[in-house]
Amino acid sequence: MNPNLLISGFSDEISSDFDIQLETVAKLGMKYISLRGIDGRNIGDFSIEDIRSTVLPRLQKAGIGVSSIGSPIGKIFINDEAGFLEHRRMLEVICQISTLLDCKYIRVFSFYIPNGEEPDRFGEDVVRKLKEFTAIAEKYDVILLHENEKDIYGDIGRRCAEILEKVDSENFKAIFDFANFVQCGENTQDCYNLLKDDVMYIHIKDAVTKRNQNVLCGMGDGRIPEILSQLIDEGYKGFLTLEPHLARFDSLKDLELEDAMWFIENKGLDGKSGYKLQYEALLKILGKIDNEERLAWKK
Repeated sequence: MNPNLLISGFSDEISSDFDIQLETVAKLGMKYISLRGIDGRNIGDFSIEDIRSTVLPRLQKAGIGVSSIGSPIGKIFINDEAGFLEHRRMLEVICQISTLLDCKYIRVFSFYIPNGEEPDRFGEDVVRKLKEFTAIAEKYDVILLHENEKDIYGDIGRRCAEILEKVDSENFKAIFDFANFVQCGENTQDCYNLLKDDVMYIHIKDAVTKRNQNVLCGMGDGRIPEILSQLIDEGYKGFLTLEPHLARFDSLKDLELEDAMWFIENKGLDGKSGYKLQYEALLKILGKIDNEERLAWKK
């Protein structure tokens, strides 16, 4: 595999039990996870002491590092002022947790928009609040990674580009999530062309447009193989993080609005199976890209 690429994943899709998460990823040969759900609790509910005493020793014992903190920061409505103050407080703690875990990336969002409202009218407020989050990140020398989540302000390429330009900080960069763009009706190649200079982290999640369902990576409309090939050619160095969404998992309740459940309901697929399938599918894609590059070099 390309030495510039590191594979990680949201291991809470395997199980809510953190020990089972670590055991499963270690057996697959993975060395990193994205930390989101731990023993049924969201990372945003943990104190620094909780992490130091109950999480860090288990990570160290398993030999697993943390690629990013899958925080819920910014996953509130833009007009929820009390929620914003709480998320500022939470971000201070998560930045300290990130430092403790030797992790430089924290996933964030750009706020839900009230139903029926035109998102663009909230742009000024979104940027102002994201700048406040970024100031906290700058203090701790960590990087906030904006995820293009469905139903938030930055759900489409144009608005993602806008907030990246206006926040204008080396501590605020982009996650590229293929499936989320697909489910917002976006062309992933166009989005990649628009955002690639600020993309610092990749989510491996695919979807099909017609059914609004998540599918195995490379089998949907996300153009994952094509865009990964471009990333590699352009010298991308960093994480490819599995987020299969191929089975129901406990942390799903923290991820999406009640009326936007895009995952596949497959009672025959458990978290371990879905995670392993996604991992193997990604390895197959990367192997094919490597082979194509070798063939091109020989020519």
